[in-house]
Amino acid sequence: NVDAQLEQYGRYGVTSMLSLGLNRDLIYALRERQQKGEFAKDGAAIFTAGRGIGVPGGAPALNVSSQQVYRPSTAEEARTHVREMAGHHPDMIKIWVDDIRGTMPKMRPEIYRAVIEEAHQQHLRVAAHIYYAADAAALVKLGVDVIAHSVRDKDVDASLVRAMKEKGVYYIPTLELDDSFFLYADHPELLNDPFLAGALNPELRTMLASREWRDKVESDPNTKKNRAAFDIAVRNLGVIHAGGVKIAMGTDSGATPLRIQGYAEHLELELMTRSGIGAMAALVSATQGSASVSGAADRGTLQARKVADFIVLDGNPLDDIRNTRKISAVWHNGRKILSVAR
Repeated sequence: NVDAQLEQYGRYGVTSMLSLGLNRDLIYALRERQQKGEFAKDGAAIFTAGRGIGVPGGAPALNVSSQQVYRPSTAEEARTHVREMAGHHPDMIKIWVDDIRGTMPKMRPEIYRAVIEEAHQQHLRVAAHIYYAADAAALVKLGVDVIAHSVRDKDVDASLVRAMKEKGVYYIPTLELDDSFFLYADHPELLNDPFLAGALNPELRTMLASREWRDKVESDPNTKKNRAAFDIAVRNLGVIHAGGVKIAMGTDSGATPLRIQGYAEHLELELMTRSGIGAMAALVSATQGSASVSGAADRGTLQARKVADFIVLDGNPLDDIRNTRKISAVWHNGRKILSVAR
């Protein structure tokens, strides 16, 4: 399953991926085998945050094994969990902070403070799953390295933007996360897009094309909240980018079937340009920005002695960001691989 998903990323020109948590320790063995050329050779390179650290009875709001996420109840437990993960050499530490729109307990400040402090002692960066501006501000003050997901409860203020810039915090907007909840109900014509066809499971396509699905989305009380969150997220990306904060592209693809791996990344680029940041800034966030936030100094730019990962396009994405979908070829680790080239 992992092999197939990594290969799908590769076919769509996504040559590296960072899985931000909920990974069993198997991920480290797969990463090692891949680096030796023994696994998913043509698939996206694995970067991982390991299990990640959540909240007892709270986020991540999934019924998953204890082997997929830590849920410490004390600061000392949190430090122990960070040290355990550090022994596997993850590429980052992930924490889930918010309360899922007031439905679950939030991570207490003493817990995320302990995680940040211990991770930095282990020379690891910390990415925080957030929703609220107040949580983002508190985390930035304590030294978090990455804000993962947009601030979506209100427009960001100048003090938060300034603090993020001054401390070198990366911002990963994941606009596609909220958009995915209603996208295919609003635009069922996308299901006929040949570029999407190679990534879309037939059963999923049948579901998304149905009247029942569209009615379910429209009747869901969360849809209105998701639309509002998306609009705020788009505005905030424009303000944060204008303030000089470092941006990295992310999608949360694969977290639910609605966030379709490979296709989601091209969609995210389009959504990012809606904020007014421009096509070049979006492209840089998805290449240099994403490589940098992952700690992958050997990729992300076309330079001598760096990994030869790039896509060849039949259109200029600076003219239209959707031209990233006009893939002529994908090169990964210096080899031309199978792609969705037309």
